[in-house]
Amino acid sequence: MNNRLLQRRQFVLDVIHPGRANVPKAELKDKLAEKFKTDKDRVAVFGFRTAFGGGRSTGFALIYDSEEAQKRFEPKYRLIRDGLAKKAERPTRKLRKERKNRQKKFRGTAKVKAAEPPKKGK
Repeated sequence: MNNRLLQRRQFVLDVIHPGRANVPKAELKDKLAEKFKTDKDRVAVFGFRTAFGGGRSTGFALIYDSEEAQKRFEPKYRLIRDGLAKKAERPTRKLRKERKNRQKKFRGTAKVKAAEPPKKGK
């Protein structure tokens, strides 16, 4: 189905794969790009579930008209998965919580100093 509002083609994808556990998404992207005569980077496949007993999987596929449309409408986690966006680097959850709790003990500009972990040996 063509979705002009989101600048993409979208469809449910049924894959029959007897004798195989499942089919890699990269292989599916290549086949779809070849069939629809587009760049494989514009194809997004996700949400595959293998039918009970194997041999058949059902998922969802999107083919975007342009990279700009893909970056605009595709969720960030799928862009990261496809290598079109960078994952934000941030400290671990434990470090963030420790910093927050250290800052609670101070007021005003002293909070900036509290964000750094205490020095060992002093």
